[in-house]
Amino acid sequence: MDFLRSARVVSEAAGSGVVDWDRAAAAAKESTDPGSIALTSAEREGYATDVRDANARLREVAGIDFDVPASIEVQNRHHWIDASAGTFRRVMAPIEATASGVPWSPVRDLSRIANTGSMAFALGFLARNVLGQYDPLLLADEPDADHGLYFVHPNIVRVASMLDVETPRFRRWIAFHEVTHAAEFGAAPWLPEYLESRVERGVDGLSSGGFDPAAFAELQTAMTAVEGYAELLMDRAFDGEYADLRRKLDARRGGGGPVQRLARRLLGLGLKRRQYERGAAFFSHVADARGIEAASVVWDSPDFLPTDDEIENPAAWITRVDP
Repeated sequence: MDFLRSARVVSEAAGSGVVDWDRAAAAAKESTDPGSIALTSAEREGYATDVRDANARLREVAGIDFDVPASIEVQNRHHWIDASAGTFRRVMAPIEATASGVPWSPVRDLSRIANTGSMAFALGFLARNVLGQYDPLLLADEPDADHGLYFVHPNIVRVASMLDVETPRFRRWIAFHEVTHAAEFGAAPWLPEYLESRVERGVDGLSSGGFDPAAFAELQTAMTAVEGYAELLMDRAFDGEYADLRRKLDARRGGGGPVQRLARRLLGLGLKRRQYERGAAFFSHVADARGIEAASVVWDSPDFLPTDDEIENPAAWITRVDP
């Protein structure tokens, strides 16, 4: 890792956009050790087995039909940065388009450097902490492109050691979690378009100098459902004891040193933790009252997504939807 070289790359940000994406990714990689993905044959087979077993177990428990993404990658941190820079770039495209019509000025160049540095920081921090990711390819140029399932192997090995758990067991836990997201999007073919429309409305509003609170509220509520349902399936489907994993991971989500806590706050990761907690409580109540298949009804239609008020009052959702 070379933070000085990373800063130098950021200072060279150029182009006509709000962010110099190539330099943002390059700077993030300069400040981030890629880690090793020199897997043994047992490790490689372990990932494949975990995904396959999670697929079968989740179908059995949830009673929903879905396909695991064709693209399953074991990545290092630099691979993750390259993949995720493309995602951020797609989301920012409306703002980039608006900014392209603004006349040149020295302030604009300074703003581009600052934005590129902020994006490099975000990509680097996340690359050092993300364990696995299901990528539904929101806002992709090719709507029918294969979704992706990624595992950041160096982070899985490092965090398993930090938590004092066996790496194969921890890897399996992460595989189950990410396959639950594949299950959600597979069971709800309308979900990517629903999320895309809210992202586009929100970003379009920002790019025109406004703000669409309804779009962001709907996006936040939908993501609370996505994260909460995944937590429910993890609790009901994982084929082993997990209480210690849950406790240690919850502590990790809120732990770390002052810099890490500040970074999580700036990147909105505290909000993501709140999504886990609220969503998990909602779906646990529904599953306890009506069964896990009743909870899965949420993916039948966007009309069945809980409102923000219903997340706090699951009985109201049950009364409205009557699963």
